[in-house]
Amino acid sequence: MMNEADIPIDIHTLKLQDWLVSRRIVPKTIQRNIKEIRAKISNALEDMPANDQLIKLLSGTNINYYHCKDIVEILKQTEKDTKGVFGTYGSKRMKDWQEIVRLYERDNLYLAEAAQIYVRNVNYEVPGVRKQMTKLEQQSDECVKRIQELCKSEAQLLAEHALLLQQLGVKGENLNEEFVQILNNLPELYANSIRDIGKLQEAIDLCSEGSNKLCFPILRHLIEFGNTTVYQYVHKEAPLAIEEPPVKLNFSPANLSASVGAEDNVIDYGCADDNGGTSSTVSAEMIDLGDFSLEGNNASSVDGDVAGDNGEDIDWGIESPTNNAVEINFEIPIEEFGIVVESAGMDGGIAKGEQALTLLDSPSYRDRFLDEIYELEAFLRMRLYELNQLDSSGNVMFSLLDNISTFDAESIQKMLLNIEMILTVVCNEQTHHLFQLKHSPKYADLLANKLKRMSKAVEKIRETKEALRTRSLDLKQQRMGLNPVLTELVLQTKKLQLHIENDISKRYKNRVVNLMGGVN
Repeated sequence: MMNEADIPIDIHTLKLQDWLVSRRIVPKTIQRNIKEIRAKISNALEDMPANDQLIKLLSGTNINYYHCKDIVEILKQTEKDTKGVFGTYGSKRMKDWQEIVRLYERDNLYLAEAAQIYVRNVNYEVPGVRKQMTKLEQQSDECVKRIQELCKSEAQLLAEHALLLQQLGVKGENLNEEFVQILNNLPELYANSIRDIGKLQEAIDLCSEGSNKLCFPILRHLIEFGNTTVYQYVHKEAPLAIEEPPVKLNFSPANLSASVGAEDNVIDYGCADDNGGTSSTVSAEMIDLGDFSLEGNNASSVDGDVAGDNGEDIDWGIESPTNNAVEINFEIPIEEFGIVVESAGMDGGIAKGEQALTLLDSPSYRDRFLDEIYELEAFLRMRLYELNQLDSSGNVMFSLLDNISTFDAESIQKMLLNIEMILTVVCNEQTHHLFQLKHSPKYADLLANKLKRMSKAVEKIRETKEALRTRSLDLKQQRMGLNPVLTELVLQTKKLQLHIENDISKRYKNRVVNLMGGVN
């Protein structure tokens, strides 16, 4: 038969206080008495001797019954001079702490408080510290992860920034000067882009078969003469002189307003006539409107005559009902008046405005050039489709094209490959950027702002990375600072557990007591 002393007492931590109350070891209402003891402990702590053991005992912990007993033992050494012949101490310090111990032992309040602290540590304090440590670790890891993501974004921005500078062919140190300098390379880029355009002659001839009209005039001109001026394309002869419009790079509205001086009296509208003529250039010095003085009835004249300074009438070509009208003889040769008529749109052999630009540099003619290439490509793809259909069917099919057997599919595929190669070179990024720089005054400012935004974004990313690194280190330090706190808390909780188990064991004939669900 099993001895009663060998039967352990298992008490779950959550039910410890109820267990003590149900066994009438501690009373139900203990808070008021414990509050009174706490007040006495606070008063007693104000008058403590300078002792290393006491300092170590009282530092960083909540005083409980077991600490009070340790304090009494220490005071027995420090206050031994006040001990009387009957074994009592005359020191007020000793009397205060002995009184605190007696209050704790009344109604087993010390056990109730120890159980309270133990349950709170097990259920809240220790898990709370561990949860805080885990949260700090997660936040530190998130900072590291965010830094890695920002490194990727920074590398991507730097690569895009370098690629854009490479496409533009500039270093980005002085964009205004570099843009002006790089625009001088446009003619060379245009020449290189159509270096192999002669390979399209065979495709043009194939598309022109059976057509009475001249197909692809710009492509034919480029193959024969190269990238000439629009003037030469329109008038079939090279100009005597070329007056190309100036290039304006506006980086900001302030630069735009500062670039217009008081001496600028030429208004360039940059427009071409319907026949490809030169742009209209009007000089304020060429037109003298005079100083009109509209007085009396002349200000309200409705017969089309305006009085000048000399009192003479200006005839605007409107027939006057008066009898003093002067008849104009239109049969007089205009040479007698010293008027020289120039050919329309030629300006005496000087290429101006859009006609001073090359075919690939003129926005309108460049679009027409690309339209012709795409049209030629579409024709060849249609021809290739018909050939493939004919080969797959094995029958003689009706074709919209004559002499369908002139070129096989391989030859047409080679023509398409030549077109793709030319389009790749003509429409590359550098040519596109430089073309926009030259013909769009605001494009330079857009590029400058884009480069500036990239640089600012990289700088912002680097600042954020540095802040995240500092934050991560701070979180790690906070996490490391909680290690001794957790260690001390666990140690105190285990000591309380041992005290409670031993106290209960003495009450039940030294039976083994196990508090279930403690700290690890």
